[in-house]
Amino acid sequence: MKNNESKRPDVNVRVKELQQQVDSLKDLVNSLLSVICEEPDGVHSGSAPALAGQPREGYCM
Repeated sequence: MKNNESKRPDVNVRVKELQQQVDSLKDLVNSLLSVICEEPDGVHSGSAPALAGQPREGYCM
């Protein structure tokens, strides 16, 4: 029983480290998706034709 109690703090520290890595990777993925979804000139002009019945924003080409 004592052995399990000594490992518990190590597990908690590792979980916190992993959660920080996950949060960091989420930010990176969101940044990359923003860059990928920009139009080639970097301006969201809406010049790309919309599909019939679909909104003009929120689609990646």
